[in-house]
Amino acid sequence: MSARNAILKRLRERLDGPLSAPESDFTVATNRGWSEEERLARFERWIGSVHGEVVHVDEARWTEALAGVLADKGVRRLALGKQHPVAAEARSALADADVELVDVDRDIEQWQREQFESVDAGLTSTRGAIAETGSLWLWPTPDEPRLISLVPPLHIAVLDADTLADTFFDVVEGHGWADGMPTNALLISGPSKTADIEQTLAYGVHGPRELVVIVRHAGDSAGISR
Repeated sequence: MSARNAILKRLRERLDGPLSAPESDFTVATNRGWSEEERLARFERWIGSVHGEVVHVDEARWTEALAGVLADKGVRRLALGKQHPVAAEARSALADADVELVDVDRDIEQWQREQFESVDAGLTSTRGAIAETGSLWLWPTPDEPRLISLVPPLHIAVLDADTLADTFFDVVEGHGWADGMPTNALLISGPSKTADIEQTLAYGVHGPRELVVIVRHAGDSAGISR
């Protein structure tokens, strides 16, 4: 008898009876009914549980928060786009700062080595986030290619507080993915991490080892003091 058949025979002859599939609920996860404050709290709790950092700030002062993050993390070379408002505002605010702004609208073959070896951080906008899983969702463009969020050791993402959705299904439905599904959407739920057979987590092995989310609040908001 082969090893495979011997294993199957032992499973079939279990003393406590044959194995049966557990009951499963495949209902679409939606209609959570959370308030904006609840969504923010859930998002921050889940992304924080995997070493993601969250900074709350009034939207009018978010570039000050960005400058603070860059100083705290010792960032000297920051990769970012040009056209998106987040990138444009960051470039204007950091024009006189001691940070080199690295253009990303180049063919990857022209600056692949530079990106992997000498860029300290990448800055991106986000399209929104998912409260249920603590995930950001990005829709990369030529102005903000996906590699600036996947390669540098630090990813800084700018999120508007009012773009949080309850669940992934709510994102798909609310943004009409059935009619125009993005070809390159990214779901980011923390820094890059992997584990060995003993379940020991290591961060930054296959991508950024740090993730900082700057959450912008419209006007005065109690959420800023979180």
